[in-house]
Amino acid sequence: MTNCPRCGQPISAHTQLCPACHTLVHGEQYERIVAAAEKLERQSRPHAAREAWLQALTLLPPDSEHAQWTRQHADELSLLPADAQTSKERWAKRLGPLAPLAALLAKAKSLVVLLKLKFLLSLAAFVAVYWAIWGPKFGVGFAVLILIHEMGHFIDVKRRGLPAEMPVFLPGLGAYVKWRAMGVSTATRAAVSLAGPLAGWIASVVCLAIWWKTGNSLWAALARVSAWLNAINLVPVWILDGGSAVTALTRVHRMVLLAAGVALWLTLGETVFLLVAAGAAFRLFTKDAPTESNPMIAAYYVTLVVCLGLVLHAVPGQIFPTSR
Repeated sequence: MTNCPRCGQPISAHTQLCPACHTLVHGEQYERIVAAAEKLERQSRPHAAREAWLQALTLLPPDSEHAQWTRQHADELSLLPADAQTSKERWAKRLGPLAPLAALLAKAKSLVVLLKLKFLLSLAAFVAVYWAIWGPKFGVGFAVLILIHEMGHFIDVKRRGLPAEMPVFLPGLGAYVKWRAMGVSTATRAAVSLAGPLAGWIASVVCLAIWWKTGNSLWAALARVSAWLNAINLVPVWILDGGSAVTALTRVHRMVLLAAGVALWLTLGETVFLLVAAGAAFRLFTKDAPTESNPMIAAYYVTLVVCLGLVLHAVPGQIFPTSR
């Protein structure tokens, strides 16, 4: 017997998923092995990577979707030639001085594969819709801000060694990044959820700085709309980013979020923070609050809300332009 690293519940040493808090018991070990497997794949060592993935598989619940994906991926790696690295080195010798150019072209080809067709087509449709509504400058800028937000999620998932797909854009609705979170701790899910608004806040600060430098009101509008959209995403309800992030917050931390939302609403007069406070108040009465606190995630969440409030305070006015 051992104890769950998150809630302390006594569990069997061979248990993969804690029955009390549904946390992956060996989550940190799993993420290390997956990171090593991804590195081996980048080094064109598919068979060694396959062994690492199979090792990671033993730490997952056998019937989980994530385990099913891992088995499928391991089977795909077994079909690749074992001497891929040797073959690459042999071709490098044959090409001589042209080898660096060939390597660059190979990487470009990999990039095209990574940027899947649905990502490119959905992004093009997204840009076209908002171009038509607000004109080329604000329309393209708005689409880029949404892209930055979604890439925040994508990059955070990938750096943890977890599988994720490039963003898909839905004109009029937003965008999403599909990733497999089965067996991942609530803290990791929360961090991934908050990574999008963090990237969006950084983008809004950049727009704010350009506005201060140039005086061009376009950048002020982009800064404000980015801050507002990312703040509304932090409302802890439904499918918004805040809805996933709040699952890592205890009731005490949810009360802190509630207080922060009310304070920002009273100070700045921005209704979006009243919505954050209302969502936090609602989540005080749901049954998904963890028993063990996670101060880092709580501080991350509240700080992000406050930072977005500072941007909105710096750029008062309407959320969206009324004309082109």
